[in-house]
Amino acid sequence: MTTIKVGDKLPQATFRVMTADGPAARTTDDLFAGKKVVLFAVPGAFTPTCHRNHLPGYLEKAAEIKAKGVDAIMVTSTNDVFVMDAWSKATGGAGVIEFLSDGNADFAKEIGLSMDGSGFGLGTRSQRYSMLVEDGVVKLLNVEEAAGKAEASGAAAMIDQL
Repeated sequence: MTTIKVGDKLPQATFRVMTADGPAARTTDDLFAGKKVVLFAVPGAFTPTCHRNHLPGYLEKAAEIKAKGVDAIMVTSTNDVFVMDAWSKATGGAGVIEFLSDGNADFAKEIGLSMDGSGFGLGTRSQRYSMLVEDGVVKLLNVEEAAGKAEASGAAAMIDQL
């Protein structure tokens, strides 16, 4: 599998999101067409680096990121939609960042950024990364070398690149 790179169009994929009416499907077209989006991915909601470092940086810098012409900030993880919804509420992220469930890691696999977390009892997960997507095309891509770090893919690094 080839890893997605700058200049590539995002593949067709379906995420699950929580709505007032319950879980709903959202495609890459629904989410990215005609928009400038910062998407970042975490191996797992509520896991130490994701919960204490990666997501909080994007929450703190959301207004600054959006002031640079970004229409939406989204986070994806291989957790199910119910966990992602609970995480959005527990962190105050609901309404600030869109939480996208990639529960079967289909999107992570399709873009070549899945990882095997089975040694930790986690199964297939997403690598930690951030990207800027304009109208479905990847304009920036930052993949972390180590899953326990959120530096290259963190909010401060993204702001410096915008």
